[in-house]
Amino acid sequence: MGFPSPATDYIEQRLTPVSICMTPDSRILETSAGYAIIVPATHPKQGDALLILSGGRTQFAKLMGQSLICDDGEAIEGAALEEVEVFGRVTFFITRFYDDDKPTI
Repeated sequence: MGFPSPATDYIEQRLTPVSICMTPDSRILETSAGYAIIVPATHPKQGDALLILSGGRTQFAKLMGQSLICDDGEAIEGAALEEVEVFGRVTFFITRFYDDDKPTI
């Protein structure tokens, strides 16, 4: 028998995207660089990063004026915007900062 260790009060939980930035209506999308936190986009504003479906491809785009600027620099505007489906607005991008071959100190 014995007594419990006083150090158990100081055990820290591992940080996860869920514990950092989740809200009841948000979703997490894993990307090649990390994670994106997505919320439903009811009324996107200028400069918002959006998750869209365009040409059968899911990608991120920024709303600039009357067009969407994709990650690769392509602009979607005019009649092509009618074919775009907006899945949500990106509230946070969380970038992975570690690699198994290169541990962070």
